Amino acid sequence: MIYLKTSSELEIIRTNGVILGKTHAEVAKVIKPGITTKELDKVAYEYIKDNEAHPSFLNYNVGGHKYPASLCISVNDVVVHGIPNNYELKDGDIISIDCGVYKNGFHADSAYTYAVGNVKEETLQLLRVTKESLYLGISQAVAGKRIGDIGFAIQSYCEKAGFTVVRELVGHGVGKSLHEGPEVANYGRRGDGPKLKEGMVIAIEPMINLGKRAIHQENDYWTIRTQDRKPSAHFEHTVAVSKDQAGILTTFEYIEDVLKSNEYLAEI
Repeated sequence: MIYLKTSSELEIIRTNGVILGKTHAEVAKVIKPGITTKELDKVAYEYIKDNEAHPSFLNYNVGGHKYPASLCISVNDVVVHGIPNNYELKDGDIISIDCGVYKNGFHADSAYTYAVGNVKEETLQLLRVTKESLYLGISQAVAGKRIGDIGFAIQSYCEKAGFTVVRELVGHGVGKSLHEGPEVANYGRRGDGPKLKEGMVIAIEPMINLGKRAIHQENDYWTIRTQDRKPSAHFEHTVAVSKDQAGILTTFEYIEDVLKSNEYLAEI
């Protein structure tokens, strides 16, 4: 089902988006070689709880499988849904952090991919293009356009740059449920798909690979990797569809402030 949000509901999601953005920033502050992904997850959990909110992903149930952490932390060739563990970050890694915040009846959802230390230039370019494609997709999230316009903007930009678009994983509606309709693919044709209406809230989240687009799922049910084991990047905002210009309800502002001060992270 596709649910249209009222102005007051949009403000709740926007407020949650601020908590979410600050959660990302708290995690970004401590990203460095040697820290474990489980330690990063603890930082997020504690900050969200200190703000009287709930981590959207914690115990999220799909087919009887409950996600065991507050963050999805996906390193290098992991596309999405990496489970925090005792892996210690290394110089040259990229790390995608996907997080959700639930408070006052609504979710907000966003993701950011960080470059740790001395990352290869071709991988840094993957991150830049993926982030840029997110905003190109967002520019299409206006009433009267269609879902395919978003996917086309992302796909055409990333493929022109020499990268590939994951097909099996898509963005989604966001609201009282973490995942609502419609699905928002990162590929498509102009004019295809459901029509965008004012009040729709969607998560736009390009997942873009350095190598081939094929992926596979690990035995833990959650972790998704690239088949060729080449890096993958992921950026995401929660967005409100409006008449003239999409409203971004989540924020990278706090993350980008940290990038200027954390010596271990490259500014993308």
